[in-house]
Amino acid sequence: MKKTLFIFFALFAAAMPAAAAQIVRGPYIEDPTQTTMVLRWQTDEDTPSWLEYGPAPRCNQLMTITPSSTSHKAILYGLVPNQDYCYRVYVYNQAKDGVQAPVEGAFRTLFSAERKVVKFLALGNTGAPLPVAGEDGIMPPDFAAEARQALADRMAARQADFFIHTGNITHSGLNADADREFFTPFKTVLASNPLLVALGPNEYGPDRTEKESKPFLRANYSNFHSMSWGPGTPKYYTFDTANTRFIFLDANSTYGAVWAPSLEADSAQMKWLKTALTSNVEGKWKIVVLNAPLYSTGPVAPNNEAASKLIKLFEDYKVNLVLQGNSPNYERTFPMFRGEPNVRGVTYVTLGAGGLEPQKRASGDSSTARYVSAYHYAYGQVVDRKLTLKVFDQTDKQIDSIELYLR
Repeated sequence: MKKTLFIFFALFAAAMPAAAAQIVRGPYIEDPTQTTMVLRWQTDEDTPSWLEYGPAPRCNQLMTITPSSTSHKAILYGLVPNQDYCYRVYVYNQAKDGVQAPVEGAFRTLFSAERKVVKFLALGNTGAPLPVAGEDGIMPPDFAAEARQALADRMAARQADFFIHTGNITHSGLNADADREFFTPFKTVLASNPLLVALGPNEYGPDRTEKESKPFLRANYSNFHSMSWGPGTPKYYTFDTANTRFIFLDANSTYGAVWAPSLEADSAQMKWLKTALTSNVEGKWKIVVLNAPLYSTGPVAPNNEAASKLIKLFEDYKVNLVLQGNSPNYERTFPMFRGEPNVRGVTYVTLGAGGLEPQKRASGDSSTARYVSAYHYAYGQVVDRKLTLKVFDQTDKQIDSIELYLR
């Protein structure tokens, strides 16, 4: 492998600028399947990059090169299901006669159907604006940044298969804020856990109700992310791992995003959703992820338009768990069926304070089983017919735990 690297150095060194490039974002992993994975990273100037990888711990069995650019993307094919892989990313050193110390990471391909264990991390609303100096000119502490980093550190210590984000990665939706509010604090988590996002209204931008907002999502989100392939990529998608199906929806049309996919009954997304809920699902957990809270007693009220189109469908097709975001708090409902707590029903969990300041409960409702105003993340585990979801604050104190059983 060292000889191969040397050949690459000889081919590209003459065309390189004098200074050594630096990796400024990533590497981060996305779009997991049983046999493929996407790795992305960014450098501060144009440079080729080298990625070596292989089944752990043999990280240098295979190699790929990305062309000279600041934005790098490597699609790894021919992987094996249920397998741990490790990798190393290289860029040139100052002298262009070798490489800098590699940035390392690892990932796990999705599980085949016979596997019955799934582990995942989840949170949402990582975006929060910078604090503003007071009249005395003194800048107050950035509590959001401190909490965000604390959550990231706690999450990095847990072994998981992937990382779910319930939307609103940044407070502005701008890629310019993404490093400060997401990629930098969660760097270690993202290097080893494929990222899966349910788009929030922030991803569509502040002018999402205007037709002129169409380029915003691509310029600030789509150009930097690879979600699972499907008709609505990257807006809605699904994937199976072990005995679990995860379904990611885009409900932002109900927040006025004119370029978001519709939730009307005859829309492409809703037809696709019914197929995802019914096709080849025997014996599988069904977990839906979306940003809009369908039940909420927090500062963001329930999205009644989305709820009217989705709740009955989830109940009829026996969805087990809904992970939702947008409201800056943690909330869990009782299993809900036809508007009432019922063991036959669907449990809704709001994960919405991954950086945005947590807020107190705004109203009361008989649906609520647990409400906590705290920064938080969730750690989920499916073991055969049992699902456990534990929720922790930024000190890693457990604030809730639930157990569900496959019906």
